[in-house]
Amino acid sequence: MISYEKRMAWFNQARFGMFIHWGLYSLLGRGEWTMFAERIPPDEYAKLSAQFKPAKFDADSWASLAKEAGMKYLVLTTRHHDGFCLYDSKVSDFTSVKTAARRDFVAEYVKSCRKAGLKVGFYHSLLDWRFPGYFNRKKYPDSFQAMVKQLHDQVRELMTNYGKIDYLFYDGEWIPNVPMARGMEEGKGKSPEIAKLWRAKELNRMVRKFQPEIIINNRSGLDEDVDTPEQAVAASKPGRASESCMTMGDSCGWGYIKNNSNFKTTTQLIQYLVTAASGAGNYLLNIGPKPDGTIREEEVTRLKEIGKWMKVNAESIYSSERITTHNSPVGDWLGGIIGKTTAKGNNLYWHIFRWPGETASIPGIKNEVLSATVLATGQKVKIEQTTDGRLFLTGLPKEPPDQNDTVIKLKLDGKPKTINYNGIPL
Repeated sequence: MISYEKRMAWFNQARFGMFIHWGLYSLLGRGEWTMFAERIPPDEYAKLSAQFKPAKFDADSWASLAKEAGMKYLVLTTRHHDGFCLYDSKVSDFTSVKTAARRDFVAEYVKSCRKAGLKVGFYHSLLDWRFPGYFNRKKYPDSFQAMVKQLHDQVRELMTNYGKIDYLFYDGEWIPNVPMARGMEEGKGKSPEIAKLWRAKELNRMVRKFQPEIIINNRSGLDEDVDTPEQAVAASKPGRASESCMTMGDSCGWGYIKNNSNFKTTTQLIQYLVTAASGAGNYLLNIGPKPDGTIREEEVTRLKEIGKWMKVNAESIYSSERITTHNSPVGDWLGGIIGKTTAKGNNLYWHIFRWPGETASIPGIKNEVLSATVLATGQKVKIEQTTDGRLFLTGLPKEPPDQNDTVIKLKLDGKPKTINYNGIPL
């Protein structure tokens, strides 16, 4: 058995990944839940497969964009809740290989990830809306069991047909009329009853048999390796990996929504990434490609702008470590009102979101600060430390060198240590 620490090593170094929601629902342009939300019957929905012929699909361009953004891994929806597979499944005819496209998009995706040097992640839904047993397992018990068998068979295919897979991201673990454990709706928590119905222990045992180094998320009713909060950044307890997944636009639209006017700004996205890294967590940022396989300009522009920021500031993100004192995480408050902090080795990185002007003050650093450098410009900053643990940086420019997030690298005399003020952690 490969240890948790060894399996998680690349994941905890990566900090930034690309989530990709793409499938038949992209044709409708109203998000990946359209079949359910609009109560489209399975037979009617299946007709979309005759239209799904994405002539401009290019997995190399997806991987190239992810790499330019500074991402280290990708996670593709191999099969969403609608049951349509982007791979060659022997146990279903509802696949991209057996319908109009006649292509195994997962195979092309895996090849492109490996060529770009990126880790390979598979998203796979547990549920399938086409099975009446999912909605009423007591009335249609055979249908429910057939759905579970299909799940096990299809995950086996993914684990055995595409070489080494680095990450398996389950979703859709909830079952009607089965109580979910508290917190599961936020991507945390476990549920023995949910796990039993999906036969999750058996499923994941099989996954690890074929992929002993794989990382599995916590959405099969079991904790497994990674907590996956949605649409918010939340750190897990020390020693436990977390991955905050988020859309660029509305929270309801992971798949392509043609008219989505609520895109987050590049600044917001960078600051979410930093917030995740400050808690030693990852940020999985989603794109929803168009039906033809191309990526909309709003997403491309933001990813390229994040990439420009990462070229200068990546050292403050990759392999970021949690700063703790008195058994309490302090990363959020150590940066004060104006920003956040990340750490790595003997370096503390102060991410200033709200620029203070020519002087900045940060309390609570117990170490001696040896130097301070603005990463965006290379400017060395004057340092003054007081006996009560306050650090003053002077001679800063009046305006922020980076409008998104100006990072100041503080070189310390050892790993970051913080001061306990009057018995109250920062």
